[in-house]
Amino acid sequence: MTAELNERRVLLVDDTKANIDILVEALKDAFRLGVAMNGLRALEYARANDVDLILLDVMMPDLDGFEVCRRLKEDPHTCEIPVIFITAMDRPEDKTKGFTHGAVDYITKPFDLAEVQARVRTHLTLVAAQEALRVQNFSLEEKVRERTQELEETQLEIINRLGLASEYRDEGTGQHVQRISEYCRLLGRAAGLPSEETQLIALASTMHDAGKIGISDSILLKPGSLTEEEWEEMKRHSEIGGKLLSGSKSKLLQIAEEIALTHHERWDGTGYFKGLKGEEIPLHGRIVCICDVFDALVSERPYKKAWSVHDALAEIDAWAGRQFDPWLAELFVGLEVDLQRIVDAIREEEGGESLDADAG
Repeated sequence: MTAELNERRVLLVDDTKANIDILVEALKDAFRLGVAMNGLRALEYARANDVDLILLDVMMPDLDGFEVCRRLKEDPHTCEIPVIFITAMDRPEDKTKGFTHGAVDYITKPFDLAEVQARVRTHLTLVAAQEALRVQNFSLEEKVRERTQELEETQLEIINRLGLASEYRDEGTGQHVQRISEYCRLLGRAAGLPSEETQLIALASTMHDAGKIGISDSILLKPGSLTEEEWEEMKRHSEIGGKLLSGSKSKLLQIAEEIALTHHERWDGTGYFKGLKGEEIPLHGRIVCICDVFDALVSERPYKKAWSVHDALAEIDAWAGRQFDPWLAELFVGLEVDLQRIVDAIREEEGGESLDADAG
């Protein structure tokens, strides 16, 4: 600590050269020193140099020590520098005024050099300790940030894998949830949602069919049409998904729960599983509803060919106000160029061909 204190810079401010000389002689072997013979010069020096402590006289022409201290404390560049008043003004009200202006100590003249050295060393030790504490706190905060990021990344990976697991059972590919995520991000932006919320919807949408995990393979993988009883069982995946994702304090999982429960609701109230109508359906569910149906239309299935983006959007538009929120449907249809780009990129990855507006 002693070696470190020797590198600390102390600014001596006094308009009397004799006082400056005494202080220089007393402190030169222990600290690095700076000198200012008036208040203005002291302010200039403090702003231009790294100063760790200021010994400041009060009675000076032009700017007295109280005013210098006040200006130092108002300046963001110098406000943290501790100031010790060293003055012949020893009335209690003078000391009170000095502390009010932000001084950390007050030494009266004639001063004892040993006392000055001790006070300076004490306050510089405090400065060093505070800096060490700030460094330690910064290091701890950085570790917390890193750990938080790791946890968030782990959470997102688990969420994505959960979404993929539900899709692999009945689709044999995890591309569906990734496409849904991209469509939701586009529609969220078009709807004017904040970027953070848009990102949450895009991530949460990957779990929209998480409840399919609870549906038996005999129903989920049945190649033909479902019976009425089987269809009722299939519709339970919304409720199962909601229960699977419920109870979390995570905003992401709360949105995922909401989406799982409501993405099969219809604007006219004929959907499932609660038969919500219009704006009773949460916005997140309405967004995923459109994106889910669109992806089903543009994707090839054993029982159908893939539709073109243009034809799929025409279908979305036709069902606006019945199955879909008409405002969101209009926004979605307006995203044809971006949607075509996403679909083309996916089909290229899968080795397929782009479908033009006449296909489907």
